[in-house]
Amino acid sequence: MELKIENLSKTYSNGVHALKNITLNIPQGMFGLLGPNGAGKSSLMRTLATLQQADSGTVMLDDIDILNDKAQVRKILGYLPQEFGVYPKVSSYNMLSHIAALKGIASKGERKDLVESLLNKTNLWQFRNKSLGTYSGGMKQRFGIAQALIGEPKLIIVDEPTAGLDPAERVRFHNLLSEIGENTIVILSTHIVDDISNLCNNMAIICLGEVVAKGNPAVLTEAVKGKIWKKAIEKADLENYQNEMQVISTHLKAGQTVIHVLNDNQPDSTFESSPATLEDVYFAEITSRMESIHA
Repeated sequence: MELKIENLSKTYSNGVHALKNITLNIPQGMFGLLGPNGAGKSSLMRTLATLQQADSGTVMLDDIDILNDKAQVRKILGYLPQEFGVYPKVSSYNMLSHIAALKGIASKGERKDLVESLLNKTNLWQFRNKSLGTYSGGMKQRFGIAQALIGEPKLIIVDEPTAGLDPAERVRFHNLLSEIGENTIVILSTHIVDDISNLCNNMAIICLGEVVAKGNPAVLTEAVKGKIWKKAIEKADLENYQNEMQVISTHLKAGQTVIHVLNDNQPDSTFESSPATLEDVYFAEITSRMESIHA
């Protein structure tokens, strides 16, 4: 199973060019889509989820034409949007059963087995009779995954799924996503770099509607190995450094500003080498592009 996206473009009526000739091959497993807010991630997710039409390009899931055969796609699609509403007075058991019926699972016995299995898989069985309005943020996200798994989807899209979750909920959610990703295509769209590092074998970085890097996270990180330098500076001096060298990120540490600089060689003896991370790759690709539009 493979998802092939070729030259996908989308411009909104307000003139925003959200997607610019996006081309990606997404194999089975977990695929990370990383980018800042406004990069085009949600536009791409919504297009793949058949919620909006692209202006041009093609998207094929094996032999299914996603852009032109929406009814067929929806049969094999699971979608967890960034924000989704729930009926607050309905229990998770009844809601999942209702969604399963809408997805064409007509047999009552089959629905019962499916709902029980999904509630167990997402650790919600003990809360099955509680109304969704009483669920915590993490429980709602797990319910979101449960509904996305109805009908054995071949393609699952999750948009910013761990925003707002506490650390323990994030770990549980990661474990659940990894398990799902073993035999389906799961596209995880996020701006949280650690989520991609921990979960995905393949990824793409998207910025201002364009794919600016793609591949295996470890291989992408290897490309900047030995080129990341760090130094603690006074905040007032930051602009000077930004004018003189490629400052890719700044962090506050113990009240001081620590800068990361991308350079083939040590800028000067006051800088020390820093182990390269996926976050460095991300900022190296994003920072200069974002600065150019704010300049």
